[in-house]
Amino acid sequence: MEESLLLHAMKMEENNGGISNNKVIVLKALMHCEACSNKVSKCLIGLEGVDTVEVDRANNRVVVKGKMANPAKVLERLKNKYSKNVELISPRLMPVKQQEKKLEKKVKAQLKTMVFKMLIHCEGCSNDIKKNILKMEGVVTVEVNREKSLVIVRGTPEPQKIIEHVKKQLGKHAEIIKQENMWNKNENENTIRYCYPPQYSTPFVFPDHIFSDENVFACSIM
Repeated sequence: MEESLLLHAMKMEENNGGISNNKVIVLKALMHCEACSNKVSKCLIGLEGVDTVEVDRANNRVVVKGKMANPAKVLERLKNKYSKNVELISPRLMPVKQQEKKLEKKVKAQLKTMVFKMLIHCEGCSNDIKKNILKMEGVVTVEVNREKSLVIVRGTPEPQKIIEHVKKQLGKHAEIIKQENMWNKNENENTIRYCYPPQYSTPFVFPDHIFSDENVFACSIM
């Protein structure tokens, strides 16, 4: 049933003059009457990214088109405004846990530690620098070393954007002197390496061959 609905939607696209650039979202929703159809249309018309809504009450199918249409938002809107029994047929959404893991991995891969050199005259300068950089999207922490005139930033923004932001907001010149990828750093820290001979204070004692293999508590007499 779902495959036939999807094929029908694709044929409609082809009949409209070939493959469209619009994203096609197909949903299944039980509609008993014309009032149900109108309610479904009103729920989706005006939603961000949605251009057109086609309702097929006979087949309980809703086809949403739009270049920027978001399948998850369309599904959520129908469930909240129309019925909890709405199903998304196409495209298939990735499970929430997989989405979270993918996003977490992406954020960690982009997380960087950056060290900037800039003039810091007083405690007021330190506070202004820290406050302004923390306002940037993606910045996690900011540490200011007034004695060495260093600012350590951890986050996802590119160093050049931070330099431009500091110059625009505070009128200060800044330059990047060091950058590390925290994801790769953590991977290296978690890697266990073995070396020989063992690096212990007490040397490893190998078993003596004079002991018997048959009785570990006895030894052979030379």
